[in-house]
Amino acid sequence: MKLEPQIVVVLALLFVASGAARAGESAQEDKDLSLIPPPPPTPPVATPVTSGASQKIFLEDAGTESWLEDRLVPAPPPPDARWEERALFDVRKEWHVGDGLRLTYSGRVNLRTADGLGFPNHENLTNDLREAYLSWQPLDRLFFDVGRINVRSGVALGFNPTDFFKTRAVVEPLSVDPVVLREDRLGTLLLRAERVWSRGSLTAAYAPAVSSDSAIYTSFDLRSFDPMLDRTNAHDRWLLKGTIDMAEGLSPELLAYASQGRVAFGANLARNVGKSVVTYIEWSGGRRGTLSGDALAFGRATGSLPAAAASVLPGLGSVGFRNQVAVGASYTTALPKITFNFEFHYNQAGFSGADWDEWFRTGSGASAPSPIPGALWYVREYASDQQELISRRYAFLRMDWVDAFVPKLEVTGFIDADLTDGSTRLQLGADYYLSDRWTIGGLVLVDSGGRHSDFGSLPQAGSVLLKVVRYF
Repeated sequence: MKLEPQIVVVLALLFVASGAARAGESAQEDKDLSLIPPPPPTPPVATPVTSGASQKIFLEDAGTESWLEDRLVPAPPPPDARWEERALFDVRKEWHVGDGLRLTYSGRVNLRTADGLGFPNHENLTNDLREAYLSWQPLDRLFFDVGRINVRSGVALGFNPTDFFKTRAVVEPLSVDPVVLREDRLGTLLLRAERVWSRGSLTAAYAPAVSSDSAIYTSFDLRSFDPMLDRTNAHDRWLLKGTIDMAEGLSPELLAYASQGRVAFGANLARNVGKSVVTYIEWSGGRRGTLSGDALAFGRATGSLPAAAASVLPGLGSVGFRNQVAVGASYTTALPKITFNFEFHYNQAGFSGADWDEWFRTGSGASAPSPIPGALWYVREYASDQQELISRRYAFLRMDWVDAFVPKLEVTGFIDADLTDGSTRLQLGADYYLSDRWTIGGLVLVDSGGRHSDFGSLPQAGSVLLKVVRYF
């Protein structure tokens, strides 16, 4: 059954509203959205007691083996690596440097080698500068931040329509879990001000353009110690968001975002339903192109796509008002303590079933040296780079189990299903905390589906990752 975008939004609002009507418990107050479903527990970290500083520092070694398959539409070079070995030194540290002043740093140094990546070269050693900013609190409940900041917005876990600063920010992730990607990404160079009142808050942020658009990066053209501001600060961007306590336990958030002459609006709402269930909805909308249309414009601007690519890309359309929605519910069991999040995701700019049919028909009919497959795959690379949904409708289920089977074992996993073709992405991970200093763990990722499907057409059919972590 085909649902029009307006109907999707209305049904989602009714879903949350019905939960609000049955609500019997209020949530604890918070400065922003108090009912945002909690992220997975932070692993135990030995933190030295130091004056005026807090930190999370660890050293991790992770090895990944992937299996690749020949697909109906061959992906352009370079091919995905069949194996990769990475040593990571990850630091998140905060210093109180004066009265009302705080300095925050978050970064990761990567030493890596992989199938097809020569050694030695500048890509073996890279540095991800996630955050580096100064915070100032001149008055009670008034805050200013300046520097590189990972600005996150949204109440959903699998897809965040209002997380406007997520674009181009993810660099060489070890996991495709959206919760992990949201934390381990590049921040944006910006100035942010926030004012908090007893019944609400208001935040304004401005990110200046300090570079120009660059082509989409591959894993073989990363820069060693470049902050890559071309990914985060290629255009002037503005964000205004505010919350208001309308009733006990009900604090909606409204957002307005502007960049490149386009304005988008967003909203977040969450509500308790009893003691164990939280319902929530996240929406954004604004004038924009289709995913193929925006990819074509970006490809032309960066010299990655020729003008002739317009003749082969499916789903091209005019600029218009388009919606994105994530609606879901979080449920936590008593014993054992397992948290489930089930969500429905909608992206009006994404591929329809007819667009997918055209994508496969055009790609499978192209001969080997033809540039057509490369242009078709570019749309999918662009969607990944922008952290957008390639299809219009997905169902998402995530699970987090603390002390699974035995104490100190945490099991997490998610399944993402494209409702257009039924293909799925499944990831299952486990971390065992040997002590406050050591953790061992692993991840299994499997993409499955028919040859004419979203996840079933990806070159990488799956991977296995093993890791050991030492905390300081």
